[in-house]
Amino acid sequence: MSIKQDKFNKRRLRSSYLSVVISMTLVLFLIGLLSTLLYHSKTIANQVQENIAFTVLLKPEAKPIDVKQFQRQLELSEHVKTTEFISKNEAIKSLEKDLGEDFISFLGFNPLTDAIDIHFQAYYTQTNDPERIEKELLNIPVVQEVIYDKSLIKLLNDNLQKVSYSLLVLSSIFSIIAIALINASIRLSIYSRRFIIKTMQLVGATKRFIRKPFIKKSLQHGLLASFLAILCLDLLVRYCIQFLPEIQRLHKTEDQIILYTSLLIIGLFIPWICTYFAVRKYLKLTTDELHY
Repeated sequence: MSIKQDKFNKRRLRSSYLSVVISMTLVLFLIGLLSTLLYHSKTIANQVQENIAFTVLLKPEAKPIDVKQFQRQLELSEHVKTTEFISKNEAIKSLEKDLGEDFISFLGFNPLTDAIDIHFQAYYTQTNDPERIEKELLNIPVVQEVIYDKSLIKLLNDNLQKVSYSLLVLSSIFSIIAIALINASIRLSIYSRRFIIKTMQLVGATKRFIRKPFIKKSLQHGLLASFLAILCLDLLVRYCIQFLPEIQRLHKTEDQIILYTSLLIIGLFIPWICTYFAVRKYLKLTTDELHY
């Protein structure tokens, strides 16, 4: 009878360990997936914003040396990604090509002015009001007018904030659920061994000595769950890249390493802290309280 009971307890213990590993794997995979989506959405938004040009129309009387000095100052600024000087002759040729009409022969002169296209870093247009940027540019003596798509920049900033907040809220909710599920699974597995814990304590084992094997086992489960979650996430990303090769441009190796390292740390920390407090609970209970 005792042999059957022992086998039954072992099977129940293995099933509880398996449920802990599966729960942690699913939760870590979901956290990694949401983090990947948040990172890619922000990367796409940054690329779109950096492609939006602030076209600075220069005054006709502006001296070439002043214009070059102004462009040089822009290129040296940490907020500017790239600049491009467009002469009025290049601008009129581009306009004639787009509209299919010869304006010079009709008007008798070139009505356009020299211009500089400025592409700012994404963070600069996200954290600063575009109208404030426009005013700063208009204060430059050689600048006559600033042209940019105000509505597009506002739309991008608003949507980026909404997506970021939504994914952060989802990640927080799933993280709380994750900790609760993992904690419940770990407590259940330790509950089945509560009498062993109390027996060890009664024969004189220290709390640290009793906790050590439980924490070691939990860290092993966390390590296994982390590797499984990272493997599943990596396979999913590779699968998506096969169908959407454009994703490869958004994926950076160093960012992947940071994400996978974070998942590994979370996968080790959560079971460690849950096991620590679960074992501590049963160490504080009396022998009679273990039966309830």
